[in-house]
Amino acid sequence: MPISPQQLNGAMAWRYATKVFDPSRRIDDTTWAALEDALVQSPSSYGLQPWKFLEINDPALRQQLRPESWNQSQITDCSHLVVFLVQRQIGAAEADRLIETMAAVRGLDSTALATYRQMIDVDLINGPRSQQIDRWASNQVYIALGTFMTAAALLEVDTCAIEGFDPLAYDRILNLADSPYRSCVVCAAGYRDSSDKYASLAKVRYAPAELIERR
Repeated sequence: MPISPQQLNGAMAWRYATKVFDPSRRIDDTTWAALEDALVQSPSSYGLQPWKFLEINDPALRQQLRPESWNQSQITDCSHLVVFLVQRQIGAAEADRLIETMAAVRGLDSTALATYRQMIDVDLINGPRSQQIDRWASNQVYIALGTFMTAAALLEVDTCAIEGFDPLAYDRILNLADSPYRSCVVCAAGYRDSSDKYASLAKVRYAPAELIERR
């Protein structure tokens, strides 16, 4: 059954960018598995999924990443840390992978998807957007980030999206320099600490009438 509008609004009001996590509290395995599934289920243009989600569980590795993250405590103190990676290139191989997977999942012959494959080629591989493919792919990653944070709020798991980090340093530490993927954005997840003053501050949002226009 769907949740009520009131429950959704309550979850969105409850969440905030958590600055201080309680390092003693861990997200249980069942809850985390649901959040992993939310990542996998995230929508993307054409369904190309130009991403990978790198979970950093090793405390020593987190310690290496923290100085490259403006020394933010969320990196080491959160329960789970996810580095959202973006695919560097979108070409024929990536399009073919999607078509083959789609055909297998839906019980189709790949030739039945030839028109769809051509659309991807004309738009992304050989079209004008091929010159801005990195920005296009990064935009898709942020869709996954939003999906993850919303799912976490519904499960009363705190998150903090982190752009304050050095992507090149992350790539070096995580051995991504020669990988098809690079660091794009980071998200810490866990449970807020009682000392986090931001948890009780009123949320600052412009009035709906200023943000929503109806025509």
